[in-house]
Amino acid sequence: MAVEDYSEDADWTNAFGDRFQGREALREGLEFIFGLGFVMAGTSSDNEFSDVTFLAPDVALLRSKLVRTGQQMSNGSQMQDRHIHHLRVLQRRDGEWKIVSHLISQAQEKR
Repeated sequence: MAVEDYSEDADWTNAFGDRFQGREALREGLEFIFGLGFVMAGTSSDNEFSDVTFLAPDVALLRSKLVRTGQQMSNGSQMQDRHIHHLRVLQRRDGEWKIVSHLISQAQEKR
């Protein structure tokens, strides 16, 4: 279910630098990542914002931000709240919108 909106040739990179190219590689990667209990600890807020910009009739950028609280490190210690930004590029192919690129980044506390 996590990859059904991605194109066969999708390019996905998370905030930790894990990159998967292709929907099947992404499915395998997410299966591993989601299988790590510490990764799945915590909760995500609703999006603080979500906006769409059309670059062409069949190409759109979707930006969003959420806050993840209670996520853990691999040693079980709790991470600080994570302010996570998503940038997705969608393309309409054969009448369906598919994610062709997805970059996840995490804002660091400004000092």
